Amino acid sequence: MIIQMEGISKSFSGNRVLKDVAFSLEKGEIHALMGENGAGKSTMMKILTGIYARDNGTVHVKGRDVVYKNPKDAEQDGIAVIHQELNILPELTVAENLFLGKEQTVGKTPWLKTREMNRITEEKLAELGLRVKATERTGNLSVGKQQIIEIAKALMTNADVIIMDEPTAALTDREIQTLFKTIRDLQQQGVSFIYISHRMEEIFSLCDRITVLRDGQYVGVKKIPETNFDEIVSMMVGRQLGGRFPEVTNEPGDVKLEVKNLSRTGEFEDISFSVRSGEILGIAGLMGAGRSEVVETLFGYRKAEKGHIFIDGKEVQIASPIEAIRNRIGLITEDRKSKGLITDFSIRENISLTNLNSISGKGWIGKGKESTLVNDLIKRLNVACAGPEQQAKSLSGGNQQKVVIAKWLGTNPSILILDEPTRGVDVGAKKEIYTIMKELAEQGVAIIMVSSELPEVIGMSTRVMVMFEGTKQAILARNELSEEYIMHYATGGDKHVG
Repeated sequence: MIIQMEGISKSFSGNRVLKDVAFSLEKGEIHALMGENGAGKSTMMKILTGIYARDNGTVHVKGRDVVYKNPKDAEQDGIAVIHQELNILPELTVAENLFLGKEQTVGKTPWLKTREMNRITEEKLAELGLRVKATERTGNLSVGKQQIIEIAKALMTNADVIIMDEPTAALTDREIQTLFKTIRDLQQQGVSFIYISHRMEEIFSLCDRITVLRDGQYVGVKKIPETNFDEIVSMMVGRQLGGRFPEVTNEPGDVKLEVKNLSRTGEFEDISFSVRSGEILGIAGLMGAGRSEVVETLFGYRKAEKGHIFIDGKEVQIASPIEAIRNRIGLITEDRKSKGLITDFSIRENISLTNLNSISGKGWIGKGKESTLVNDLIKRLNVACAGPEQQAKSLSGGNQQKVVIAKWLGTNPSILILDEPTRGVDVGAKKEIYTIMKELAEQGVAIIMVSSELPEVIGMSTRVMVMFEGTKQAILARNELSEEYIMHYATGGDKHVG
């Protein structure tokens, strides 16, 4: 056994977040750690790697009782971590991020081996299917590409144990398969993995065992061949969730949004589609296909160079997010950390920011209106928090996502765009988000959903637009939806007009 954790307990300000938890990892094993947001998974790993001190329990690594003072100690002992939230420095180049703290120098001089580090960077990233210049400013890259760089950083430490916290959340199916091949190759070399993910398909195709936590307590461990999806979900949430996706039965109404020949040089070209009231239009495609760029242009983050946007048959000009909001468009962004939330603000402040018109008058915020709005949305979305004054950065990833959704629901949008809405969200929270989408569609909201999870796209969409390298490759009706069919067009199959 390479890692053995027993009797682990941890409290913060009298609030117990872990109670007598156990976990073990064998050499060359891929072991999934699962549980709803707030179950204690990240706290457990932070105790293992020295970020938090445990209150009780023992940690054995390679047969030794250890107490790491910090993550650097853990890394030097062969344990590397890929965090869910990116730790990329956007102003540095790709190579500078990859070699940060591990720079190669000429002998004992301060001179860097820049060319050598650039060469190694491009080779390592190419092995993961990412071809970018080592000298590229990292902040210019998409979230998915930044995630691959994070993975490469961990793989370069020659670790015995690699902890992966939602490593595929921003990746497409093709990139995920490349990553899985790398993981399996390293597993054959004796490397062990602790794999934290809410994606059941990944867990069952990649991992050997699953340990489940619920409300900070150990529920059990299962070997993959001896369990199934429903049993793991029941262990995680303590109840049966029923079907994964709610059935959307309402008939779409009139065309709410129509886009004609929308284009931005180098990003997407000649994109045309429509969305009806009460419809959920899925947008699928590989990373770099232009999905996020299209919806960010609809919201005014980016400026269209060509094309027309119509709402209720009337052409509108959307050159900024403010104009989008005036047209009752809401956008739940792919990157909640940098674009969706002000993490140092409270839940109340984040929700209020997009709803000032409805809660204020004559330049003053009506505290009663604000309190009613915020508390109603917290309750409606079942945000697990100490109260509306809790800082957003102290919430779990899934509850942060709920706050992002809440702030836009408060604006009563007629068009709602969701870019990777369940990224890093547990199965229980996913079901809640899907139910909210269904209810909004039934109320006549036109919904656009960008997602890299094909089961999600198929399970929730009325129709699906598939993009390939910045072009619309297909519009598929619900009865045409399958993973094979979508991937055919996402990889450049003949265009299909639907």
